[in-house]
Amino acid sequence: MTDNKPVPAPTLEMVAAAAGVSRSTVSRVINDSPKVTPEAFAAVQADRSGDELTAYPEAFRESWLHKELSIVRNVVPLVKKFGDLIDRGPDSRAVVERLRTYRHDRLKPYFLAGNHEEVLLRLLAGERGILSSWLKFGGAECLESYGLDPASLRDLGETAALAEVKKAIPPEHGHFIGGFADTLSFGDYLFVHAGVRPKVDLSLQSQSDLRWIRSPFLEDESDHGMMVVHGHTISPTVEERANRIGIDTGAYRTGLLTALVLEGADRRILDTAGAEAGTEPAAH
Repeated sequence: MTDNKPVPAPTLEMVAAAAGVSRSTVSRVINDSPKVTPEAFAAVQADRSGDELTAYPEAFRESWLHKELSIVRNVVPLVKKFGDLIDRGPDSRAVVERLRTYRHDRLKPYFLAGNHEEVLLRLLAGERGILSSWLKFGGAECLESYGLDPASLRDLGETAALAEVKKAIPPEHGHFIGGFADTLSFGDYLFVHAGVRPKVDLSLQSQSDLRWIRSPFLEDESDHGMMVVHGHTISPTVEERANRIGIDTGAYRTGLLTALVLEGADRRILDTAGAEAGTEPAAH
């Protein structure tokens, strides 16, 4: 009797062992990385399982992502988004809707709340005294994406203006954003939106610090107990320190969106400029 069961896809480890190269090298060959030497590329391609992998790269990559990959910022396999999904950019509504309805058989997204999500949720709850400042720091662009002209709020009282904001934001969007977490730990990494309060146990961090802190977190050089990966504070390039990795490169104004990829014992940077930073050992 013929066995019609599908043959399992070869793993990265199987290809690496057959080709005599590292697992990371195999993944780079599969993803057409320019950093692979001609010799390593030839070794992987010469192995028959490597050919089988390239015959259905998408299915393999998805399986591999589900098992091994962690991508950060505004998503780990887990794909992890770092908060501040709304405001400032040209289409907050489309971003929220895309992520709210995102489904994948093998990837699980996690979303962290940033200070911008917090402020919107407070407005939707009817909090007074913060609407005008929110409009100055990205809220106006957010409302425009939902079809509400922020200028139309100027002549309204605050209660009426808040009612218009609430009317503009679909309830399902508010519910989705309201479900965001404050932290996510993965191996030796702690993912947060803004940072942590130095010398305070990670289990005792305040929600305010996790979403808003800059100083003294950014200047502090002490060991936080885990490598803290964060956004919130914009820098021209990724800031990698002994105790933290800041990956907010200000996509709304620079067009440069950055992700951190954790692969086994390696980590590397991907960005929308198309560059891929070299892999470094993730041990710390």
